[in-house]
Amino acid sequence: MDLDHIRNFCIIAHIDHGKSTLADRLIQLTGTVTDREMKEQLLDSMDLEREKGVTIKASAVRMIYRRRRPGEPSADYEMNLIDTPGHVDFTYEVKRALQACEGAVLVVDASQGIQAQTVAHLLAAMELDLTIIPVLNKIDLAAAMPDEVAQDIEDLLAVPAADILRISAKDDLNIENVLESIVEQVPPPQGNTDARLQALVFDCHYDPYKGVVAYVRVVNGALTAPARLLAISGDKHIDPIEIGILTPAPVKASRLEAGEVGYIATGLKSVQDLDVGDTITLASDPAPQPLPGYEPMKPMVFAGLYPTDSDDYHDLRDALEKLHLNDGALTFEPETSQALGFGFRLGFLGLFHMEIVQERLEREYDLDIIFTAPSVAYRVIATDGSQFLLESPADLPDASLIEQIEEPWCGLQIYAPSAYIGPILEMVTKRRGRVKNQLWLDTKRVELSFQIPLAEIIVDFYNELKARTRGYASMDYTLDDYQPSDMVKLDVLVNGQPVDALSIITHRDDAYPKGQRMVSKMKDIIPRQLFTVPIQAAIGNKVISRANVKALRKDVLSKCYGGDVTRKRKLLENQKAGKKRMKMVGAVEIPQEAFMTVLSLEDE
Repeated sequence: MDLDHIRNFCIIAHIDHGKSTLADRLIQLTGTVTDREMKEQLLDSMDLEREKGVTIKASAVRMIYRRRRPGEPSADYEMNLIDTPGHVDFTYEVKRALQACEGAVLVVDASQGIQAQTVAHLLAAMELDLTIIPVLNKIDLAAAMPDEVAQDIEDLLAVPAADILRISAKDDLNIENVLESIVEQVPPPQGNTDARLQALVFDCHYDPYKGVVAYVRVVNGALTAPARLLAISGDKHIDPIEIGILTPAPVKASRLEAGEVGYIATGLKSVQDLDVGDTITLASDPAPQPLPGYEPMKPMVFAGLYPTDSDDYHDLRDALEKLHLNDGALTFEPETSQALGFGFRLGFLGLFHMEIVQERLEREYDLDIIFTAPSVAYRVIATDGSQFLLESPADLPDASLIEQIEEPWCGLQIYAPSAYIGPILEMVTKRRGRVKNQLWLDTKRVELSFQIPLAEIIVDFYNELKARTRGYASMDYTLDDYQPSDMVKLDVLVNGQPVDALSIITHRDDAYPKGQRMVSKMKDIIPRQLFTVPIQAAIGNKVISRANVKALRKDVLSKCYGGDVTRKRKLLENQKAGKKRMKMVGAVEIPQEAFMTVLSLEDE
């Protein structure tokens, strides 16, 4: 199709502002999918996406919009919609999807107004110089405030409030105006079909029959099957099985030209063989340099994963390998724990990503698993000048070998009604956060900017924020840099033996209260034995907190009816000696809930 009649756009929005519903209406209106095939959240194919109401994987669809205007001949426009995830953990996929577009439809809920991730994705789109089309959704709701929210958007984007489209995706209201605005305002793609091939990979997934399927936007040149291809950054040669377009079902095509969006079935055996953000070119006549903006995905949060039954270890490894095929951001390596046996150390983009992986392992692969407390990667600088990233608390070397430990800090933005400034400030400063800026959006809403250690927001921060602000606040964070910090390793000893899976790295100021809470909780969880079980929290060789699980006692004096006191004393001494012997050889079974204790420490 002529470049002037192609429009590549995406929809950006905060979670639950109606992005997937608007995509459904656009697909229906253009007749891309028949009414019989249509279903709610068509582009969200995973069960988890439908349940949680969020888009997890980016997807694409080509629609043909027949534009009819009075007095003019009808014209067909090729509309490539690239659907993006809305959650903060998947920001990397959002940025790649934005790079494949010339315009973005900014969807804002008319009842909730502008939220944190709306602004985060909007700034990313503006950095790439995309045309922004603001749209007010859910104007049919009784709680909708279209005039106030339109004014907020005008203040943010300098677009007159009167020009902002007002729609209801659910009730199919004013949807055609969105398509008209895209045709009129979004510029057609720039590209040269005769230049050397450059195609941006903005997402990929694994297909058991076709190998890795890469979703691409052709920037320059043309792609014809079955020419041999090269992924520039990964230096991988590809012999494509087929190329085609997405409607959203894959449809085979013989050629993709500059400006078009489609897919390449590469035949590669693993998603790791091809990175999102890489540039694909012809192996016979490669482009001199890749497209800008590529950077490998880095896990931010790490956790240990162990099967409840050690016999399931091989099943767990197979399940992780299959998940790994579809999720390039997930990393894992084998790990051994004295308490839990053989398992894996997993790396995630964030806590929501970890939750998704956990649910998929339990549902799709029917596995019974234990996750240890999540931690972040600390940078350790040794006394000899060398440095390395520490992903597991168990790998921390002796304190005498460490010069300093640096922890990752991030920039945190919180949008909330002004009535909740006090509780938010109290919560963030309690977690070692520093206030950077306070910006009033209007008389009722405020944007708060903080610097805070990443370790402080990966567990339960979002839930506490929602609880303190009655669900009105929203947040977004970006990784800044590593900063030196007084971090210590907090060990838990059960019956004198350290349990490596319960070790955490924490700030020295938080170590004492955390150790005390951990010991108190575990005292209630660990079942009573026939001997006293001491539970201790320690930093190095120094015990900072202790509690005892009382022994179960048998009444050995029950058969003594009076008589000499020495006989009673002898029975008690024998019992005492027996308990001492038991304590030396007795093993304490640690229940699963104990490992969750570390996770729930932040609840209080």
